[in-house]
Amino acid sequence: MQELSVRHLLGIKDITPQDIQLIFETADNFKDVLNRPIKKVPSLRDITIANVFFENSTRTRLSFELAEKRLSADTINFSSSGSSVKKGETLLDTVNNILAMKVDMIVMRHSSPGAPHFLSKHIPANIVNAGDGTHEHPTQALLDSFSIRERLGEVAGKRVVIIGDILHSRVALSNIFALQKQGAEVMVCGPITLLPKYIQQLGVKVETDVRKALEWCDVANVLRIQLERQQMKYFPSLREYTLYYGIDKKMLDSLNKEIVLMHPGPINRGVELSSDAADSHHSIILNQVENGVAIRMAVLYLLAQRG
Repeated sequence: MQELSVRHLLGIKDITPQDIQLIFETADNFKDVLNRPIKKVPSLRDITIANVFFENSTRTRLSFELAEKRLSADTINFSSSGSSVKKGETLLDTVNNILAMKVDMIVMRHSSPGAPHFLSKHIPANIVNAGDGTHEHPTQALLDSFSIRERLGEVAGKRVVIIGDILHSRVALSNIFALQKQGAEVMVCGPITLLPKYIQQLGVKVETDVRKALEWCDVANVLRIQLERQQMKYFPSLREYTLYYGIDKKMLDSLNKEIVLMHPGPINRGVELSSDAADSHHSIILNQVENGVAIRMAVLYLLAQRG
């Protein structure tokens, strides 16, 4: 059996194109499982997984929990809001206490970039990064690419634009790495204040006109404005942002081609996407949610084989 080249999924930067292919092929099999009347397999029956979330999450946490249950793993959930972290316990102490309960794998979200990488050097369990600050969110990028492959047949050669708050987004960085490793062309689009200064060094095209970006692309992955991460104002108002960067169905229908519309969620309806765009035939947003469970099942299963 093929196996991953890594023991942890810390970021897309660390994995190979072959790893991505293996994860997708494994996810294809699990997607078949999810469409059966009995949606459970005993693949991880002897594995205990801790979901350790130091930052709020609804969709990612539920998706991982569901993936773990579908694989028959034992799971424990830890959230920092009611924990000893509030009393000053360090990250390493918190995780070592969890490991003392004989946990095999940790799915972790943390507000500090690099937190999962730090832990991976100090603890024996496999680690899956469920988002570290504004750094990476590897499983989101994998499910996004998997969804493009499902809709368009392959990712190689496709033109993908990532639109919105690139500066504060961990999804954007992981997506750029994942798409480039699969041979796609990538563009970022947003107000100049929301584009990182280093962005062109990553080999992506840069556009500030959303209409031009949509005319260029095959796929538009629209990100939300992350107001909770912004310490200062990067644009005058949400209304003005919507005026210049909001996408509605009228705009999509006026393009001289069909494009695929994506969003990692949660959508600020009426800000970056209108409801009629989000719910249109262009959109694969709900497919992304469904594919998230299959991709996370594949990642957990493959990492467990590495031990």
